[in-house]
Amino acid sequence: MYAISLGDDGAELRPLDPWRAEEFLAHLERGREFINQYVPFGSAATDVPSARAVLQRYADMRAADTGSLHGIWLDGKLVGGVLFLNFDADDANCEVGCWLEPAGTGRGLVTRAMHVLIDWAVDVRGIHRVEWIAASGNEPSLNVARRLGMSRDGVQRERYPHRGVRHDLEIWSVLAPEWRTARARGVHRDR
Repeated sequence: MYAISLGDDGAELRPLDPWRAEEFLAHLERGREFINQYVPFGSAATDVPSARAVLQRYADMRAADTGSLHGIWLDGKLVGGVLFLNFDADDANCEVGCWLEPAGTGRGLVTRAMHVLIDWAVDVRGIHRVEWIAASGNEPSLNVARRLGMSRDGVQRERYPHRGVRHDLEIWSVLAPEWRTARARGVHRDR
């Protein structure tokens, strides 16, 4: 349906639809331990039918205009993705998130893909507030929020239990006027 180039390194942003369940499952199997360090993303996908069900859940969210899932391919191989959660066009708020397998890390893929999502949310859908929530220990995720020019709104202490540990969650955000100003100053040229 679409393939958006994320730069000169062969990275692309594409739809991650239910028909890609086998590819999605293979990707999760390659990176499951790494991906699930701080969140259980994709942990319910243990075979092709359950992987299809995960992807269908996000396809249903897209149809309901409440969220969506977008894969990141590098040299034709799915290595991660970005997503909208809690997408609320009426209140002009949304949450964004990401995941990567180890082969996709350290290349700026999430930052570049997130620029595409946030540009679309702000410019096309009229979203005013874009939120990023990550565990305090997930430094790579927090670094993406920083690179996107987000501000740290606060910390919810020991908010999220995962793998027997209660993690602090950091809430970061960028407002549409801030996003547009940074883009006009060329801050977002790195994609």
